[in-house]
Amino acid sequence: MARRDEPVDPSRARERVRLERRFVTSSADATERLGEALGERLPPGAVVALHGELGSGKTCFVRGLARGLGVREGVASPSFTLMHEYAGRVPVYHLDAWMQGRGEAFLEDGGAEWLHAGGVAAVEWAERVGPWLPLPRIAAHLEHQGPERRRIALALLVDATGAESQDPLAMRLSAAVRGLEASAGIEEEPT
Repeated sequence: MARRDEPVDPSRARERVRLERRFVTSSADATERLGEALGERLPPGAVVALHGELGSGKTCFVRGLARGLGVREGVASPSFTLMHEYAGRVPVYHLDAWMQGRGEAFLEDGGAEWLHAGGVAAVEWAERVGPWLPLPRIAAHLEHQGPERRRIALALLVDATGAESQDPLAMRLSAAVRGLEASAGIEEEPT
């Protein structure tokens, strides 16, 4: 995995989508179950970048993701604390970059090390700290489809140069996304 301890110049940071799958969940419970199914498959070193407007289910998805990683305690949004760490089969680092500037300052002041700490990092409002996020990573885009329904697009992002085509982490992340299945309250949309 390419390590980034400082932001990358966007003109050099070329990403491409290697794999994308789209799901629609019918409830908060279904959103959590999709997150849990992904968490069960994630390897140490994974980064999940969450995108979506306020109330789109990012924290709900992370709650399930953490459960799938063996976290037994309650998971809450770290909006005001910037990061929560949870113990599971691997550590889970839940970051929130909602407050403009605070997430970047946190990463600049050493917080970027948590993205490479051997656990699984889930970053809400990831678009605000995008240059800091390593490749490969999973991008989760959540959208409102109604009061309870959410569309969740999961994409594996890799380096556009192909430098990571044989990267073991990229292959494990690809397997994690490919291994997800539709179930009660979770429908897959064609891509």
